[in-house]
Amino acid sequence: MNVVIAIDSFKGSMTSMQAGLSAATGIKRVYKDAHITVRPLADGGEGTVDALVNGCDGRMTQVQVTGPSGHPVVCPYGIVDETHTAIIEMSGAAGITQVSGEEKNPLNTTTYGVGEVIKDAIQNGCRHFIVGIGGSATNDGGVGMLQALGFGFLDKNGNQIRFGAKGLEDLESITTDHVLPELKECTFRIACDVSNPLCGEQGCSAIYGPQKGATSTMILQMDKWLAYYAALAREQFPHADAKYPGAGAAGGMGFAFLTFCNATLESGIKIILEETHLEKYIRDADVVITGEGRLDGQTVMGKAPIGVARIAKKYEKPVLAFSGCVVKEAVACNAEGIDAFFPILRNVVSLDEAMHTDNAMTNMADTAEQVFRALQIFHR
Repeated sequence: MNVVIAIDSFKGSMTSMQAGLSAATGIKRVYKDAHITVRPLADGGEGTVDALVNGCDGRMTQVQVTGPSGHPVVCPYGIVDETHTAIIEMSGAAGITQVSGEEKNPLNTTTYGVGEVIKDAIQNGCRHFIVGIGGSATNDGGVGMLQALGFGFLDKNGNQIRFGAKGLEDLESITTDHVLPELKECTFRIACDVSNPLCGEQGCSAIYGPQKGATSTMILQMDKWLAYYAALAREQFPHADAKYPGAGAAGGMGFAFLTFCNATLESGIKIILEETHLEKYIRDADVVITGEGRLDGQTVMGKAPIGVARIAKKYEKPVLAFSGCVVKEAVACNAEGIDAFFPILRNVVSLDEAMHTDNAMTNMADTAEQVFRALQIFHR
């Protein structure tokens, strides 16, 4: 039996590879001679760096940068030396989990550290970038990142504007004299699964500002400042489009990448599946295993397990999914290519016990074993 396993991480519990290897352990108890391939999986959010480093034979490195509140943070990122590619999660340098209390304020939080990570990767020889931009604490239009890369966002006195969205209030001009020269050699694939424009009722300030600490007054201010920033950028970069779907991702980071860098916004799962060449492995599989921490109605909206299932169905392969939690709406997954799904919880426990890594890995192995024992009956 040839089994291909690609399971998304169970956030806070198991990494993608831990989940996959645990399932493989259970299958091997039943089919001792099975050929099992475990591939990493992510959807462009948390776990993207790990998944692509594992899937592309990369390596991990790290760099100390300016965190979202201005304090130093250490940001890990991946490098694939063969293709000179850096793999970055912006949340490692400007993430919402890195701020709390009064620091949770988009007027002050900055993306400067993201630019510092990119700069470090360029110095390490990278010219291609895959960047996941989920989980940001910021709403500065990506200006902090661009400042770190050498762009000038200047006030009326010719000084760089302040960090955070509040700096945009003072913006008078944009300059490119000191941009890193290597930047023109770089390409960026941005994992972006939202379609919000930069400004307006569906813009980043209105939709995502509140979860980053914005009040209703702040939202109106930031939206006005971002609109002016976009208009100013368009004078110098005619292709700048504040209404482009995804321009409002990560507090305007989508707009910054599209306008000032050689970037495309793409589905996160599309990037992961292409870069890890999962289709090549699925083509010859007898069974495909996928899953994620929670299967629900959102799973069918382009999340990782459905991406796996759609590839499998191109080759008419059966698809099974394992999940920590399954809700009633998960039945929608059956119509999208997942033939059957199974929760791995095996008794009533607390959430902390269920999410403990050792317990989750044991539950995954035991559940996979029993499912494949059932399959074995029909193979006899």
